[in-house]
Amino acid sequence: MHRVRIVTYNIAHGRGLAPIQGMTSRRRIRATLIKIAHLLAELQPDIVALQEIDENSRWAGNFNHLDVLREYGGFDHAVFGINNRRAGLINLSYGNAFLSRHPITEWENTAFGCGKVGEKGFLYAEIDLLGRRIPVANMHLHYGSRLLRIRQVDHFLAYLHNKQRDRRHHWAVSPVVCGDLNNTLHASDATATLLSHLHDYGDYSLHPKEGGTFPSPVPTRTLDFVFLPPDAVHIQTQIPRIYFSDHLPVIVDFEVN
Repeated sequence: MHRVRIVTYNIAHGRGLAPIQGMTSRRRIRATLIKIAHLLAELQPDIVALQEIDENSRWAGNFNHLDVLREYGGFDHAVFGINNRRAGLINLSYGNAFLSRHPITEWENTAFGCGKVGEKGFLYAEIDLLGRRIPVANMHLHYGSRLLRIRQVDHFLAYLHNKQRDRRHHWAVSPVVCGDLNNTLHASDATATLLSHLHDYGDYSLHPKEGGTFPSPVPTRTLDFVFLPPDAVHIQTQIPRIYFSDHLPVIVDFEVN
């Protein structure tokens, strides 16, 4: 058995609990990111899936957030999945990312559309955990439209089908899927749709099963999830009350048989 710890966390561009993006100083954003990095160093996850993280955006301090988290969190491996790029005076470059304590042997980013602002997508990676490939997908779905979320799930499922056909002989387990889905399990929406279709690959489980993740000061909704394949056993979930973002992080521990 190998014990694995994964964290999924929407870090809100490093603005903390500030309600408006672009109104937080570079210095304060950097200080928030260092706090997040110290938290991750303390939690000692194997894999961290991040959403709303900036590579070089004017509204988020014009620096690479992943570099700060990697340095202060003590991670040896990281990849960026940029879904939004805009040059010019108000430059933007942001999306999803992975931090890992183990080698990332394969990775690929997919944006759902071609927007320069507000575009969502998913980042796929294979993590070499002691010689065993763990496939992981980190996604962020549209916040305002159920129809768009369902289409985005369909896009991801088509990608996963092709990836399984081409790569499954490399995998130790079926893919772990996580991220900010921007809807709860209890709605007839993307989360329930994705879980239903993942059952085509086995008896997937969804975590957390209870406890809100948004908004972090008074979490009334669960928007952030980890979908685990049947190969994952002895599962434990935590949602620490940490106020470095408007989302709370989700920590899931499991063993791979």
